[in-house]
Amino acid sequence: MRLLKRPTPDPASRRLTQALAPQARRITNAARLTTVAALLWPVMAAAVALAFGALVAGTATLATILSATAVFVAVGVLRMGLSWRAAAMLDHAADAVLATERAALLARQERLSPRAGGRTNSAAVAALLVDKLPHLRPHIMRARPAAMRAAVVPLALLILALPLSWAVALIFLIAGPLIPVFMALVGLAAREASERQMDEIGSLSALLSERLGALLDIRLLDARSQMLSDFEERAEGLRARTMAVLRVAFLSSTVLELFSALGVAMVAVFVGFALLGEIGFGAGATPLTLSQGVFLLMLAPEFFQPLRDLAAAWHDKAAALAVARDLTEIEAGDEAEILGAGAPADALPGAAIRIDGLALGTMRFPDLEIAPGQSVAFTGPSGSGKSTLIALIGGLVAPDAGRIRIGDIELDASSADAWRAQVAWVPQAPHFHPGPLRDTLTLGLPDTDADAIARGLALASASDIVARLPQGLDTPLGESGTGVSGGEARRLMIARAALSGRPVILADEPTADLDRDTASEIITALCSLSAGGATVIVATHDPTLAAAMTRHIALAPDLAESAA
Repeated sequence: MRLLKRPTPDPASRRLTQALAPQARRITNAARLTTVAALLWPVMAAAVALAFGALVAGTATLATILSATAVFVAVGVLRMGLSWRAAAMLDHAADAVLATERAALLARQERLSPRAGGRTNSAAVAALLVDKLPHLRPHIMRARPAAMRAAVVPLALLILALPLSWAVALIFLIAGPLIPVFMALVGLAAREASERQMDEIGSLSALLSERLGALLDIRLLDARSQMLSDFEERAEGLRARTMAVLRVAFLSSTVLELFSALGVAMVAVFVGFALLGEIGFGAGATPLTLSQGVFLLMLAPEFFQPLRDLAAAWHDKAAALAVARDLTEIEAGDEAEILGAGAPADALPGAAIRIDGLALGTMRFPDLEIAPGQSVAFTGPSGSGKSTLIALIGGLVAPDAGRIRIGDIELDASSADAWRAQVAWVPQAPHFHPGPLRDTLTLGLPDTDADAIARGLALASASDIVARLPQGLDTPLGESGTGVSGGEARRLMIARAALSGRPVILADEPTADLDRDTASEIITALCSLSAGGATVIVATHDPTLAAAMTRHIALAPDLAESAA
């Protein structure tokens, strides 16, 4: 009995089934419509065969011809309508599946914490969203309908053919199964080729993202020829893998078409010789009538067509499984998410920040308390956990052990959203939203008036930056601040923090890689925020910035030491 058990599906197959599950009913109903449409063909074939036989025999009347024509046209219109409706349902199902998968992937990515790594790089995700997920559409559109037609239509046509000619039924019975058998043999090669193609698409996208990020360095180092050489090599790899997929598809299609063509040809040869009286066996009626012969000839191509469609859909399934494999790998990663749901929440009341027994991975952090209004600098060598501690305090990372308390409230998933509602973040790599600079500065506060914006810019020593921009506050900047320098971008981020009015400012390496004068302006702006009553917490290598803070906590490489 164990031999009769269905094999356990692999993770990619399970993930593909999961992706299609919400639309499974719609897809199945569409498949039924296509099957019914295919089963209408024998009615059309019978109308043509009877009319043609009557015409040749000279027994046809006008009523006979008109009746046959009316049946053929009416059933043909019905068949077209069913096919159109099925295609529309499948198209909607494909749109829904792609939209759901894209939304889920984007939602997962935006919930990843700074601790996340591995398969979460933006280039791989972009390639999956833009280039790979659309490969699910052909599978959704064709696989289930083709499988249902292949299971029902050939058997129905075989049953219809058997009373008229057991020889034709025998041809169907022998030639038909060869197509799915060969399809199964080709399947493994098709899937492997599709997976290699998907891998190369992701690799090329990652290379493009990496080179775009380093474009300035590439130009400064005059490494354009090397960059182009890398792209040429990867593009050639993608071409080779795409051609491998097409080669498998074309070769298998050639063999499958050969089987179906031979089957149709054998039916035609038998019917032809039977009508000529050269073959006196294999037919229910001897000799075979002209109407019966024409009917069998019209059945033959439709007998093989569902099997050919199923073979074509097999290649679509191979590509879909390759996409499902990538989805499975991304979702299987042990990626940390930020605390909370990311939903709007009322801010927690201002209170002291207490850290007790905090640990993340191999890092251990000192116990400490930061009073409201203090300015604190975390310092230490690279790898000591400065930026990690800032992310932990911001609720962007969940600790493995210990806890952070805001007054009497523990920072966890239930309180993180409310805590972040009173925290402003100044990242080392500023991010600007699409549209005017004004939208970035007033993020979450669209009704901020011009005077408030002017005060925030003045506090961050950023008024001159806006004055130099061609459209002032209406100037659109690139995502990473194209149009302003790195130091100017950070000063604009500080202005945004000031405009937010939030009482806690977290800044990650705000003066890193800046010249002395620009760093001094950043330090002055942070000190101004602190003087205004905000709690300012920075992670820094800069001794000047650390000295400007009222409290300095040095993190040792093993994070076991602290100084206040």
